[in-house]
Amino acid sequence: MKDTTDVRKTAELLVQTGQGHLLAFWEELDEAARRRLLSQIEELDLQQVGRWVRQYVLSPTTVEAACSPEPAPFYPIQPLDESRRRKYRQASQLGQEVLREGRIAAFVVAGGQGTRLGFDGPKGNFPITPVCGKTLFRVFAEYILAARTRFGAPCPWYIMTSPLNHAQTLEILESNAFYGLPRQDVVVFQQGTMPNFGFDGRILMADKGRIATSPDGHGGSLRALHRSGALADMKRRGIEHISYWQVDNPLINIFDPLFIGLHATDGAEMSSRAVIKNSPFEKVGNFCLVDGKMTVIEYSDLPDDLAEARRPDGSLRFELGSIAIHMIDRAFVERLNEHGFSLPLHRAVKKIPHIDAQGRLVEPTQPNGVKLESFIFDALPLARKSIILETLREAEFAPTKNATGVDSAESTRRMIVERAADWLEAAGVKVPRKADGTPDCLLEIAPSFALYKQDVRAKAAQVPPIRPGDSVYLS
Repeated sequence: MKDTTDVRKTAELLVQTGQGHLLAFWEELDEAARRRLLSQIEELDLQQVGRWVRQYVLSPTTVEAACSPEPAPFYPIQPLDESRRRKYRQASQLGQEVLREGRIAAFVVAGGQGTRLGFDGPKGNFPITPVCGKTLFRVFAEYILAARTRFGAPCPWYIMTSPLNHAQTLEILESNAFYGLPRQDVVVFQQGTMPNFGFDGRILMADKGRIATSPDGHGGSLRALHRSGALADMKRRGIEHISYWQVDNPLINIFDPLFIGLHATDGAEMSSRAVIKNSPFEKVGNFCLVDGKMTVIEYSDLPDDLAEARRPDGSLRFELGSIAIHMIDRAFVERLNEHGFSLPLHRAVKKIPHIDAQGRLVEPTQPNGVKLESFIFDALPLARKSIILETLREAEFAPTKNATGVDSAESTRRMIVERAADWLEAAGVKVPRKADGTPDCLLEIAPSFALYKQDVRAKAAQVPPIRPGDSVYLS
C-alpha cells in the first residue's frame, strides 16, 4: 500500500488533470479496495487521458475519409492467367510447408459476451452448429486439432479474453479438457481496458472504489499480445505468422495454405481476407489505398459518391469489404511494440452505468458517455507490405451477432448447412433441395472428416444417402 505522501501526490495530480473525483470516496474504502483503485489509477496515462478528453469527448470532430483514396489491389479467388495460377500453386505449397514446420499460430479475439444473442456467458461458448450444437470454441478447437493431425505440427491456439469473461472462459476450456488439445498449446490472456467518460470529460466511476472501464477493442490485441507474454511465447516456439479472426465467425478457414503462402511469398507484414460488397453501403469497412498504404475506411466515413462509384462493367469501384480475417507477422507486432505504440481511437456514445457524486448507482436510459476503442485494421497502414486475398462470404464469413435476422445465429446455421451442401455436391454427393433451392436437410461436416472442400471427394463413398428432412453429421 502506498504511504500517505504518495496518495496525496496522486490526489494532487488527479486534481490538476481534472480527475480529482476518482478519490472522492477514499475514506470510505477498506485497504483492499484502496489498493485496487490505486492500481487502476496507476494504469492511466493522465497526459493521454487529457488528450483523449479534448479530442474525443469535449470536442469530437467528424471523421472524414482521407483525400483521394484509391481502390486496393487484391488477389481474386480464381487466378486469371497461367502466371497467376502458377503463383497460387507455389503459394499453396509454401503455406503447407509453413504449417508442417510449425511456424504459424491461431489467434482468436474472444472478449465478447453473448448478450445480443440472448445468451448468458462468453460468446465463444454459444452453441452454433445446426446438428450437434457445438459451441464456437469447440468448432475452432476441432479445426485446430484436425490441422495438428494433418500437418504434424503443434498449431498453438492463442485466445484473447476480456475482464468481462476471462475467468468464465478459462473455466469453460478447463471443464472441456481444452477440447482434446494439449493444455500447453492453448494460451489464454486478457486484453486491456479503457476508462469510460461522461460528456463533461470526467472519468466515470463504476462504484466508490472502481473506475468504469470497457475493453479497448480488437485493436488492443496487438498490445495485449506483447504485454501478456504471448508474443514472447510465440517467439520461443518459432512462430512466424499469426492467423487472426474474431470469435463470432464459425466458418473461418483458420489455416488456409493459399492465404498463408501468398502472405509469405510477397513478404507482407499484415494481410487480409476480403469479400465483394453486396451493396455500396454495406456495413463493412472498405479496403483502399491512401498515400500508397493499405487502409480500411469505415462504411460511415466513405463519401457517398465514392461508395456508389462504379467501373464501366457496373461493378463497384470500392468493392472490397473487410471481414476481420488477417495474417499477421509476429515480427511486425514486435516492431510495433518496441517503443510503445497507439492505434487511432474510435468514439462510441453509449449508455454507461456509473455512480453519481453522492455514490448512488445510475442506470441511464439514454446515452450518457463515451467509450473509446481501437480497431485491428488501423494497423494495416503501419505494415511495410500488405496483401488482400478475396474469399466468398458463404465459404468463410458468417458473423454471429444477433439472435435473429441479419448476421444472426439463424443465418449462420443456414450458412453452415449451405457450405456443407456445396462441399458434398462438389464431390458428387446428391443433396436434397427444396423448391427455393435451399437444402432440404440439416448438414454438419466436422473438421476431422474434411478440413478443406477438396477433402470431401476422397470420402464421398462414406456419406450415406441423404433424404429430405435428414439431419446428417459427418465426422
